[in-house]
Amino acid sequence: MDDLTDDELLAELGVTVEAKKTGGRTPREERIVAGFEDIQRFVAAHGRAPLHGEDRDIFERLYALRLDQLRALPDARTLLASMDTHQLLTLSPNAIHAEIEGLDDAALLDELGLSISAGARAAQDDITVLRNVVSREERKAAEAIANRGPCADFERFSAQLEQAASDIKAGHRQARPFGKDASVEAGNLFILGGQLVLVAEVGEPIKAPNGESDARLRVIYGNGTESNLLRRSLQRALYKDGAGRRLSDPSPGPLFAEHFEEDDIPSGTIYVLRSHSTHPFVVEHRELIHKIGVTGGTVESRISNAAHDATYLLADVEVIATYKLADIHRTKLEALFHRIFAPAQIDLTINDRFGHPVRPREWFLVPLTVIDEAVQHIRDGTITEMSYDPTSASLVKRALPSIGA
Repeated sequence: MDDLTDDELLAELGVTVEAKKTGGRTPREERIVAGFEDIQRFVAAHGRAPLHGEDRDIFERLYALRLDQLRALPDARTLLASMDTHQLLTLSPNAIHAEIEGLDDAALLDELGLSISAGARAAQDDITVLRNVVSREERKAAEAIANRGPCADFERFSAQLEQAASDIKAGHRQARPFGKDASVEAGNLFILGGQLVLVAEVGEPIKAPNGESDARLRVIYGNGTESNLLRRSLQRALYKDGAGRRLSDPSPGPLFAEHFEEDDIPSGTIYVLRSHSTHPFVVEHRELIHKIGVTGGTVESRISNAAHDATYLLADVEVIATYKLADIHRTKLEALFHRIFAPAQIDLTINDRFGHPVRPREWFLVPLTVIDEAVQHIRDGTITEMSYDPTSASLVKRALPSIGA
């Protein structure tokens, strides 16, 4: 009996000891909760659940994909039940969106932030082994990132963040590893923790405890929150995040080329639409509100379901102008139009057919004559020199930095 352990002695006595968890949630549960909190912050900022669709922000599409997967995981629904104040998980799940068809288990887990380690790839049904789990030390180093609050004037920055996401998708901006350029200035854009980050303001220089210079920042996040962390805290967080990136300045790239890319079309149509919506704002400014798009098919087929599509303000539309162009890089051309007229993008929220609030994009408060002028600049190759001035409702030549400045 002397050689028996305490547990063995208790077992001999018929006493069963229940093993207790040494901590709270498992790493996998922590990742599920963190992912769901991102979705909830999106709902708080936009007043609706994230949606699928090519016209949606790249991060909204990721949140929508993540929500689909969480709805399909019974253990995730159980874990998140007490947090699901918006009943996001109790909705009847539809078939998984076409965007995720064909993805294997590992790819789906990657989308959810539940990446399986290399050693567990052979047993992909075991998702208890994770990689890229943030350690306590890393969380402590980035504590200023976690302590965020809602951004009261997020509408001031949302268009810029959405345009940056579109620029990444279209290839007009490059996401570069942060370590190659560690500077942080007002107006800089980064990717941190999988979401866009804008440095809106940089405060007066202050001395850090180690004697080096630092500054308090106002940082706006793509999920509608903000924080006032120190510059060095943001730099540390970007270094710690293996996927931390700096976004380059936008470059429109060639619109016409001899070699086609996957989404190019040999000929196409730029179309300008006017809405018949009865929304008060649209009624008041109907002659100036236009939707600008590019299609490789017919405009008629593109707008055939306009009255039932929130993208078209749930109303019939009128084709105001069309322009035929050849050898178009469709995605780049559309993104270029939207970037030029971004200062005039309307901020309008309508309810879709299911009563969910939607913010349609691609509608701009721009005179038709200015759109026509922009098309002419595209044709003669000078469009990259222009920008739109909403105060004068005209295209103006962009101020270019002098050589050596």
